[in-house]
Amino acid sequence: MPKSALLTLCLISFGALSAPALADSVKVVAAENFYGDIATQIGGDNVAVTSILSNPDDDPHLFEASASTAKALADAKIVIVNGVDYDPWMEKLLSANKAPGRREILVAALAHKKTGDNPHLWYNPATVKAVGNTLSVDLAIADPAHRSDYQKAGAAFAASLDPLEAKIAEMHKKYAGQPVTASEPVFGYMAELIGLKVHNEAFALAVMNNTEPSASQVAGFEDDLKGHKVKVMLYNAQASEPAVQRLVQMAKDEKIPVVGVSETEPAGANYQQWMANQLDALDKALAGGAS
Repeated sequence: MPKSALLTLCLISFGALSAPALADSVKVVAAENFYGDIATQIGGDNVAVTSILSNPDDDPHLFEASASTAKALADAKIVIVNGVDYDPWMEKLLSANKAPGRREILVAALAHKKTGDNPHLWYNPATVKAVGNTLSVDLAIADPAHRSDYQKAGAAFAASLDPLEAKIAEMHKKYAGQPVTASEPVFGYMAELIGLKVHNEAFALAVMNNTEPSASQVAGFEDDLKGHKVKVMLYNAQASEPAVQRLVQMAKDEKIPVVGVSETEPAGANYQQWMANQLDALDKALAGGAS
């Protein structure tokens, strides 16, 4: 769907996330910038990372790869792809351009997810930990001279996710069973881990799939807000659909806290900070704080 720069993010063009690297650096291409961030955290100075999607105005579902994307993949030693139809253009390019020795990390396979499942896999820290573990192994295979560096960095990355999992467990104790609603299933996996009861899932799926929610789905969403049947409204803060913005305003008018979440990692924050900030905002909202 059309995206707006509602979040104050940098509009970064393709390749801008690639830092200057040594000639023998391991080239890693990530379909999305949060996976590129993980590669940077684990690979450090030994890798050259390119994140293809880092612009909040790009809808991953509708993105069309360019010749520069294909060129980057041709040179990559490791590629990270989300899968489950979130970045189908990436999977098509990989299938069409086989490269001997290139290692491909399909996050959907690590998460045991299939087409039709919620594609926002990075909202489950356990899945992200699996990505980090796999990446540290693949980097060691691609660059055995720095094997110990990748092993240490991989272990440190896994440990850095512990506070997120602890926060989720704490929120589960406080809020399991609490009703919320969402304009899209972006936050779905974390909502599930917290134990929240998410209303209006059919509406959210329609918006995510770029289809018009039915009149009954819209009415159900409105009824939840006007009847104060939900504690919080979650919405994709990068989306600009008038129908969703109208519901956001309705929630605010009804004094129901609104929490924005995003699909793209914001500039100036790493994965851990991004997730922690969103959890803190939700915690405050569920506790009765202002949106």
